[in-house]
Amino acid sequence: MFQGVLFDLDGTLLDTLADLAEAANAALADAGCPGHERDAYRYFVGDGVQTLAQRILPADKRGPEYVTAVAAGFTRHYAKNWAAQTQPYDGIPELLDYLPARNLRLGVLSNKPAAFTRQLVEHYFSRSPFLAVLGVDEQHPPKPDPGGAQLAAQALAVSPAEILYLGDTGTDMKTAVAAGMYPVGALWGFRERDELLRDGARVLVEHPRAVAMLVNG
Repeated sequence: MFQGVLFDLDGTLLDTLADLAEAANAALADAGCPGHERDAYRYFVGDGVQTLAQRILPADKRGPEYVTAVAAGFTRHYAKNWAAQTQPYDGIPELLDYLPARNLRLGVLSNKPAAFTRQLVEHYFSRSPFLAVLGVDEQHPPKPDPGGAQLAAQALAVSPAEILYLGDTGTDMKTAVAAGMYPVGALWGFRERDELLRDGARVLVEHPRAVAMLVNG
């Protein structure tokens, strides 16, 4: 049924929450603003750095100047700490070994800046044969715009209808639907089942091993 699997990064392949939260809170402190509890960042992240900055700033400080400063501060701090606490989720390394052995073509599509996306994938998954590793830059708009997913399908040389898209947020599910892929919601990530189902998940999985069962039909 499937010839390829396209993965989200944060909350799907990697548990990045602690490092994201610390970089964001440091950027807020630089701007003279209060920070947030780590768990709150489950709902702040996922839609790009600019949107993250808007969400975490106090309501009276969401003008362009503050958003630009906090987004830049986040990028600066994250460049220093992106590997401090981040780890692959349980079962992900095994899944990334299993799928290519079954001739599945793999890709990553993230709303992280493209440079960070490539850096994390190379660091944590250097032996995984990803044919596409895409983040946000001038050529690739953030999800849920389906453009990045469509480019990934071209790189995988697989039609979108033959790609299983695995992600942990409603944004991921919307992206998969818009791109004509099969949306699968990862319950070990940052968001809840209701959001994933509302935004188009066809299947929800509680552990990466369940993805292996799906691709086997």
